[in-house]
Amino acid sequence: MPESVPGAGYVLGALAVMFVVTVALRAAPFLALSALKNSAFVDFLGRTMPAGVMMILVMYTLRDVGESTWLPATVGLAGTIAVHLWRRNAALSTVVGTGLYLVASAFWT
Repeated sequence: MPESVPGAGYVLGALAVMFVVTVALRAAPFLALSALKNSAFVDFLGRTMPAGVMMILVMYTLRDVGESTWLPATVGLAGTIAVHLWRRNAALSTVVGTGLYLVASAFWT
């Protein structure tokens, strides 16, 4: 092998470091949450983050609405709101709203 290619020990060492870092990063949120299980701050985030995330998604979706795309955006937004008020399920309302937006975009743009 050429001299510029690292040896097997170097590659295995790099893989071991990547493994340890990956496992640590995946375990860190669970360790942090177990320490903060009865925290008022975590309770506050649990109550407010879903609405905050939905608002960010709405603003991101509507930021580039123009003359030709306002109708599909309105249909998708109205569908999302209607399904959410009906079922109180954020995942379902997001999927239905996205589907309505895509169908409306296919017909009206």
